Amino acid sequence: MKLQEVVAVVTGGASGIGETVAKYFASQGARVMIGDVAQESIDRVTSEIAARGGTVAGLKTDVTKDADVAALMDAAVAKFGAINVVVPCAGIIRDGVMINTDKETGKVKRVMESDQFRSVIEVNLIGSFITLREAARRMVDHKWQGVLFTISSVNKVGQVGQINYSSTKAAVAIWPRILAGEFQMKGIKGIRVMSIAPGYVGTPMVKGMNQEALAEILKDVHIARLIEPEEIARAIAMVVENEAFDGTCLEITGGVTYGARSIAK
Repeated sequence: MKLQEVVAVVTGGASGIGETVAKYFASQGARVMIGDVAQESIDRVTSEIAARGGTVAGLKTDVTKDADVAALMDAAVAKFGAINVVVPCAGIIRDGVMINTDKETGKVKRVMESDQFRSVIEVNLIGSFITLREAARRMVDHKWQGVLFTISSVNKVGQVGQINYSSTKAAVAIWPRILAGEFQMKGIKGIRVMSIAPGYVGTPMVKGMNQEALAEILKDVHIARLIEPEEIARAIAMVVENEAFDGTCLEITGGVTYGARSIAK
């Protein structure tokens, strides 16, 4: 499957990694449908893609709402005639420890509220489920071939202060094995499932963080730099074009070593 042959639906496609994926796919000839909660950002990204000769449309979408996601998929079909690639990049972070103690008394002074945990689950996990489900049902019914992706993270191994976020990223990392197995069991061929787990990616938010903290992070990255968003987009494109990738999670981390420097003495 070549990129110029596909219709790609990208949620969270108006910022961050999703924006880069949408722009890269469009630059390679794919027809791209963007879903995002921010209409102004959708307008900006679709205008930029169109100005470069790309084929694109967008629809305001809350991935936690079944009706919104169904409308997004239907819009892609109505506009471009198919769905082949789905990349659910919509995601949020609400970092914090589960319990926080007072330095003097040692007693708990603050906890992660249930809403803080639940909001991340709703967008990152349930939103991804709805997105893949609504795409898959249309792809199966119309016999459209392609790839369903999940966007995991290097922090799927468990990152302190991210019990909510890491939980979602660990979960979606195993979905390809489950869904590929379900498709195999039901005789559904031609729809592959893959997860992409980026390392520390140079989005504007990451590049704008405290530079000393960023330097400490990069000490544990073998290539000694952030992953560029386009490197993630190119990896996703490679998976689309290489049928051997199926039912697993591909890490794109630049060689995160998890503190190997501390034990090398």
